[in-house]
Amino acid sequence: METQLSYYDQVGGASVVRDVVERFYVVVLDDIDLKPYFADVEMPKLKRHMVMLLCSVLGGPDPYEGRDLGEAHRGMGITPEHYAKVGEILVTILRDGGVGEEILQHVVETLNGVMPSIVGEPADAK
Repeated sequence: METQLSYYDQVGGASVVRDVVERFYVVVLDDIDLKPYFADVEMPKLKRHMVMLLCSVLGGPDPYEGRDLGEAHRGMGITPEHYAKVGEILVTILRDGGVGEEILQHVVETLNGVMPSIVGEPADAK
């Protein structure tokens, strides 16, 4: 009986995910609307967390053990439009890297599922 490879294995594992994350943040940090969200962020640490998270989403061997997504993004005031833009950037980079539609759909479904935890009002909004 043939076993089905995980999405993680199908895309090429951790080294490919690290490359995707590097390319992702080059584009995100070059975007005038998105760059301000990262002004005071320790980027090497954020990139490591993003690699772990994306590996986990793709079914990699290690579970994501970073901060809760809602907690990590609370008070940032991320708009639905900016969240969508970030998702589009990630999907484009994955697609450009040869990731198949089934995996892309899984990533989109995951992004849609966690959106309510990430999109929200700034800490000082009442």
